[in-house]
This record gives sequence, C-alpha cells and structure tokens, in this order.
Amino acid sequence: MEILRVENVTKTYGTGENMVRALDGVSFSVKKGEFIAIVGPSGSGKSTLLHILGGVDKPTSGKVFMDGKDVYAQNDEQLAIFRRRQVGLIYQFYNLIPVLNVVENITLPVLMDGRKVNKERLEELIETLNLKGRENHLPNQLSGGQQQRVSIGRALINAPSVVLADEPTGNLDSKNSQEIVELLKLSNKKYNQTLIVITHDENIALQANRVIAIEDGRIIRDEVIRQ
Repeated sequence: MEILRVENVTKTYGTGENMVRALDGVSFSVKKGEFIAIVGPSGSGKSTLLHILGGVDKPTSGKVFMDGKDVYAQNDEQLAIFRRRQVGLIYQFYNLIPVLNVVENITLPVLMDGRKVNKERLEELIETLNLKGRENHLPNQLSGGQQQRVSIGRALINAPSVVLADEPTGNLDSKNSQEIVELLKLSNKKYNQTLIVITHDENIALQANRVIAIEDGRIIRDEVIRQ
C-alpha cells in the first residue's frame, strides 16, 4: 500500500544567474512500513527533499501526496496540523526546549495540538527509549544520546504515518548511533511506521530496505536492498 508519492518535485532558490536548483524533477513512491535511506554528498538536495516531504518547505513545482492527499493543496492551518499529526521529524541537532523536562519535551506536539496526552503511549515510549527515571530531567542534565532519544519520543508521540530523520546520528558516537538506529528500526517494525532517514553513514544506509541516492538534485539510484 502506497503511503507517499512524490511527483516531479523541483525546488529553486534565487532568480536569473543566481538561481540554484536544489531539486530537479524528483519522483518516487513509498510503501507503508518501508525503511528508506536517502544518501548523497553535501549540497545534493537531501535535506531540502526531507523538508518538502515533511510539509516544512513548499516545492517550486511538482506535487507530494501523503495517504492520497495533495500535501500542498492544503492551507497554512491544515499544513500545520499535517506536520503535527502525520509526520514525525527528527533532526541532527535535538532541538529540545531547554526549560522543559523529558516528558514535557516529548508531549509538546500533543499539547500544541490542543489534545490530551495518551498516557499509555507516553509510558510505552519512555520505556522503549530507555528514559525511565529521567522523566523530570532537563536537556542539559542528559547525554547527547539521551537527548536524541527524547527527540525521537517527541517525533513518535502522535503516532505519525511517516517518520523523517535528518542525519539523526550525526552528533553521536558509534555506540549511541547504533542504539538510535535500532530504536528507529524498532518503531518501524512495532508500529509499522514508514521511516525515511537521510544519512552520510554507510552502515546505517545498509540497514534500510531501500536506498535512494541523490546527486545535484536528482535521483541517480533507487535500489531495494532487502524486502
């Protein structure tokens, strides 16, 4: 079953001689539950693509469909709800709110949505992410690996259809990196969430079901490496 479809997406910045084409006619589709790694050199358009998939940055042309709906046919308010409920974004820099504790940071998207926190899901996430006993800790009382776990919890709390991770292990050592990848794979399998990860790490890419390579804003390779 298709969860995501990208049709001829282009993204340009600037005009005339100064125009930069970050994405150049990108098209692909993603099945529900797939784990995809997007790889490519710096400046290839990977992060731009991820932001467009997540409803953060509008394409210059082309379309993105999530669950059959045209993402950018929505108004700003609908787009904000889409970002909160249907996608979970994880960044290299954890982007935690320094004055909020672990639980408050994780539940922030739910509270911003004006909804009640699913306590059972929150408890399950804290257990799965190995954050038990640290619920009241502030970000500066946590290690880098623990902060990234909190950011994963925040991305998963709304049970999104698609989880998008931009270099999620870029600031971590190899041990913490592998633990974070295992947690993402667990959410992929346990909740059948579609997982799209941008990475420079070949070891992470090789753990995906499928690898999409981007260069100069174009897909140069799209390969299934395991079913």
